[in-house]
Amino acid sequence: MNESQIIQTLSGWNFWDRQLPTGKPRVYCKTARRYIKSKSNKIVVISGIRRSGKTTLARQTVKTMLDKGLDVKNTLIINFEEPAFAETLNLNLLTKVYESYRNILEPDRTPIIVFDEIQEIPKWEKFVRSLQEKNEAKLIVTGSSSALLSGEFATVLTGRTVEINMHPLSFSEYLAFFDMEFKTKADLILKKNQVLKMLRQYMEFGGFPEIALETDDVLKSEITRKIYDDILFKDIVKRWSIKNIGKLETVSRYYTSNISSPITFNRISKFLNIPVKTVEIYSKYIEKSDLIFFVKRFSFSVKEQENSPRKVYSIDTGIVNSTGFRFRENHGHLMENIVAVHLKIKKFLENPLMDFYYYKDYSQNEVDFVVKDGLKVSQLIQVCYDIENPDTKERELKALIKASRELKCDDLVVITWDYEANEVFKSKNISYTPLWKWLLS
Repeated sequence: MNESQIIQTLSGWNFWDRQLPTGKPRVYCKTARRYIKSKSNKIVVISGIRRSGKTTLARQTVKTMLDKGLDVKNTLIINFEEPAFAETLNLNLLTKVYESYRNILEPDRTPIIVFDEIQEIPKWEKFVRSLQEKNEAKLIVTGSSSALLSGEFATVLTGRTVEINMHPLSFSEYLAFFDMEFKTKADLILKKNQVLKMLRQYMEFGGFPEIALETDDVLKSEITRKIYDDILFKDIVKRWSIKNIGKLETVSRYYTSNISSPITFNRISKFLNIPVKTVEIYSKYIEKSDLIFFVKRFSFSVKEQENSPRKVYSIDTGIVNSTGFRFRENHGHLMENIVAVHLKIKKFLENPLMDFYYYKDYSQNEVDFVVKDGLKVSQLIQVCYDIENPDTKERELKALIKASRELKCDDLVVITWDYEANEVFKSKNISYTPLWKWLLS
């Protein structure tokens, strides 16, 4: 391809002569804009699970800079999944594309360059590092987490990047996709039934943007399953050259069938009859692909934390419902999963010093989430679908009070489906908050 052909191919991905769709703003937009404007000139890495909106976020970031007055000739978006590039995905192509842009668009200031799905180019890291070292461009790199966390990436670009790890839509973003806005508290209360209906849908089908926009429920499940299969085969099997695909699928399905549950590799090994080392390796790959994440048990001893079972959560409840084994409704576990993901996003966007764990004592009293802010435990959270059952309520509160006294924390929250109240139990104030209200607060 000559320079004119390259620019012609790139024009469909760029704002040079057209307006491109940018979709609804994501909660990561402000962070991305702050990073790209920073004088430190770090490479902005947008990683995350497949189909979570990484390309859209990169485009939104460029668009916001254009809206602030940046000339279009000072922007370049290269998507390496462009079919015209398929047969020449190498460093020569990367160099040629960059030089073509410089020669024909003639940027007159430091341009913003987006390398979208750059993991398709072998040894891309050194090229990007070279641009950064020479301050030739403000750089945004997008790609799957499994690829962008590879050894070569970590070695060549250590200390030169800031990362945005994207998730499927949060519940507030999900509502925004359907133009549901709440200008006042009264507005929110008046639309409560509609919000609950949307939350039920969100819990069933998850928050991948294309799933949210699909109206056919059967297609929603089929598309989710396709996303899951692509992650397994393209982000895990292909990346790490997995030979025993059947065992990988078995381990992955075990996790999506057992969300919000404590696990150990030894226990999984015995249950599935798969060597413990294989379970450990495959679990690491599945976690790196962002399909799942683990939460540690709270303890003042690091050794005890590391040696205790961890609880597993899925990045998306739609994946759980379309790929996990289901024999009954598990609203409580799905609600807990949604809370875990929300806390994970909150840690990145609002409070990097925040961590969260689960609590379990030797009498098997368990609290779903221990929120630690810096050096102190700031909040204890139980998640319960039906708190009005007397036996359930007694069990959940007993554990909450035990943890409250042991960890010296008085901010006690029970997240419910639709029960709201403030009550005193054994001299402790308990706040019962509906899930929808907690997610939108």
